[in-house]
Amino acid sequence: MTVSGWIHILLFAALVAAVARPLGGYMTRLFNEERTPLSPLLGPVERGLYRLAGVDAKAEQHWVTYAVAMLLFNVAGLLLLYALQRLQGVLPLNPNGMAAVPADLAFNTAASFVTNTNWQNYGGESTMSHLVQMAGLTVQNFVSAATGIALAVALVRGFTRTGARTVGNFWTDLTRGTLYLLLPLSLLYALFLVWQGVPQTLAGTVDATTLEGARQTIALGPVASQEAIKMLGTNGGGFFNANSAHPFENPNALTNLVQMLSIFAIGAGLTNLFGRMAGDERQGWAILAAMGLLFFVGVAAVYWAEAQGNPAFAAFGLDSAAAGNMEGKETRFGIAMSALFAAVTTAASCGAVNAMHDSFMPLGGMVPMVNMMLGEIIVGGVGAGLYGMLLFAIVTMFVAGLMVGRTPEYLGKKLEAKEVKMTMLAVLCLPLMMLGGTAFAVVLDTGLASLANAGPHGFSEALYAYVSAAANNGSAFGGLSGNTLWYNLTLAAGMLVGRFLVIVPMLAVAGSLAAKTRSAASAGTFPTHGGLFVGLLAGVILIVGGLTFFPALALGPVAEHLAMRAGLLF
Repeated sequence: MTVSGWIHILLFAALVAAVARPLGGYMTRLFNEERTPLSPLLGPVERGLYRLAGVDAKAEQHWVTYAVAMLLFNVAGLLLLYALQRLQGVLPLNPNGMAAVPADLAFNTAASFVTNTNWQNYGGESTMSHLVQMAGLTVQNFVSAATGIALAVALVRGFTRTGARTVGNFWTDLTRGTLYLLLPLSLLYALFLVWQGVPQTLAGTVDATTLEGARQTIALGPVASQEAIKMLGTNGGGFFNANSAHPFENPNALTNLVQMLSIFAIGAGLTNLFGRMAGDERQGWAILAAMGLLFFVGVAAVYWAEAQGNPAFAAFGLDSAAAGNMEGKETRFGIAMSALFAAVTTAASCGAVNAMHDSFMPLGGMVPMVNMMLGEIIVGGVGAGLYGMLLFAIVTMFVAGLMVGRTPEYLGKKLEAKEVKMTMLAVLCLPLMMLGGTAFAVVLDTGLASLANAGPHGFSEALYAYVSAAANNGSAFGGLSGNTLWYNLTLAAGMLVGRFLVIVPMLAVAGSLAAKTRSAASAGTFPTHGGLFVGLLAGVILIVGGLTFFPALALGPVAEHLAMRAGLLF
């Protein structure tokens, strides 16, 4: 580890903290339907969209109605994206003549992008036409992110409203999140990327002659527009198979820093929105502090592991710590920025990668897994990270209530049996899919056939895949050949369960809390804006995650680390 590396990491953290409050203030005005700087320009567009869709923007919805609207919208999106892929061969904007995507891969991809996972069992530049990339994948990048934001706001309303039967209007929240937030930011971001050299064209491929005189075919397309929302919406699905390690997606150190910042920006801003809507910004800062504490532990661990290098180098008379582990990393980013990117993208359920996680050292590769196993609540996906963290806050206050013999409450709302049961249903469905899918994959021939490695590393490849799918992250270890019928279907199932079986109980909690009255704080009220709450929340998350996943980690990265240190693996 170097001083320069830590300076870059601290600079990144400072930038995230700097953008959280302005973004939080803007989003608070936006979802409270107050006037924003963009209202004069976009207000007529918003009202026109409501008229075309027949939506009454003033009519709020019960949580059940909100959930049904959200589910129907996502089912329609899944079917449309599936159809676009299957009909790709006869649709326009296909300059490279891409054939129809096979049925199982098309279903996997449709489930992936609708759930904001963006797991890719294909190479984008060799599989998807420009039309599918733009009208299918990029559109879902926008609306899946806007869905997550809308759901987070609905849960915040549940905490902050008193005696209410509604949690908002899904169609209004979806539209405002897309129109006023994601589209303007993505437009500016895409222009920045084009300035930095990212392609934005409807051309297909170009031929170039290399320095050696060989002919090379270079894929092009509308990359910058997809790259912008891929990062801002914590989607992660790249136009190119190499994702953010590709120079056309992530050309230099500046774009690398901005990409990491954009992954965290909206998620961090939503914590400030939570504090503002709760009437106490300290509540939002406490949530962000808990996220930051867990994040820095992960960054330090993966950076340390990669800086140590491979102990097998000692047999060749090389000092592995002098250069660290550069396998699978881009030289233009180095170890520090590769380690930071890995921690950011898996903490935020983005899934974009600028290095090959399969080439990380065992403990370095374990950190991204742990980030996802915790439920993607360390900033997390846009919206999903906040509502996931608030669900853990409910668990934390329940534990605190048990310790002091008081009825648990959070922000003045009593947490009773219904809220706790729905919360645990949302929390426990993730390990069920992560561990259950892995268990089947490592005992069935059809699952084992896709692993590039045997032993603990092969186990880690399967484990990472199912953890990434259920956590709606989308990154991959890289050694797994996932484009098979088994993995396409089972990973799609994991994505759908990991998204919607968390959302529905969460909305039930929001509806139940919205109907309750807020109690005034008393001398016995546990303060939820200080260091004690931050530490307790982080501790509960780590204990729950550790008890659930330690056996699986022991069989995979921990076993590989011990074997490598003993000289049994190279």
